[in-house]
Amino acid sequence: MGLTPGDVREIAGRIGMRPSKRLGQNFVVEHGTVRRIATLAALVADDVVLEVGPGLGSLTLALLEAGASRLVAVEVDPVLARELPRTLAARAPELANRVTVVPADALSAGVADVGRPTVLVANLPYNVAVPVVLHLLAALPSLCRGLVMVQAEVADRLCAAPGSRVYGAPSVKLAWYATARLAGVVPRTVFWPVPNVDSKLVEFTRHDPPADVDRADVFAVVDAAFGQRRKTLRAALAGWAGSAAEAERLLRAAGIDPRARGESLTVAEFARLANQRTI
Repeated sequence: MGLTPGDVREIAGRIGMRPSKRLGQNFVVEHGTVRRIATLAALVADDVVLEVGPGLGSLTLALLEAGASRLVAVEVDPVLARELPRTLAARAPELANRVTVVPADALSAGVADVGRPTVLVANLPYNVAVPVVLHLLAALPSLCRGLVMVQAEVADRLCAAPGSRVYGAPSVKLAWYATARLAGVVPRTVFWPVPNVDSKLVEFTRHDPPADVDRADVFAVVDAAFGQRRKTLRAALAGWAGSAAEAERLLRAAGIDPRARGESLTVAEFARLANQRTI
């Protein structure tokens, strides 16, 4: 059922497709890797899988092989979106009807486009991985967990805890929606074309966000804090609060040391701070 490196190149050659740097296209050509991802996804009978950037179908086939009963594949490249149903029909004719291919940009996809998927499993393009994950979690309340392959450095940032050198706005924003952890390393050699970096798997499980505060308000203070991350919060949040003095007042009201830096705050503390401004 799976695609070999030769199969991938044959399909690409037949449809005249060359991997696009602009679209971040790096296709997995090692079957063991996609089978591993499909196994780690731990799909259950009532899962509706959302796959972003299915490309030539390697992971799609592995997910079907692993038992995916319904799968929505969102593909921005119209040539690949047209070819994927043909590949599925040829490789897994008895399972192909489980897949709906949606020719769309995941950065603007919503319930009207993809329905109500429960789990995201994807090899995400490096250049849009963080915005895609955050957008889908915001736009699809049904999405309760995910397993995504992203650039190793991005994975580390997404899963970083407060106090870490790589903890930043992506870490806090993902923590608003979900609990995340690293789930494995993927070497660059399993891709075609071979990228300049390794990848990692990030697993996340949705949880309830902090109560009684608006997400946009929290994300605004997060962006302000990390926009000048070397500065103390008193200084970094002066523009957000209106002045350094007002920033200090709000920080103290939220029980946060004005001399601290954004990298030391949890998402709950950012929420508490944002809430002070609306009181």
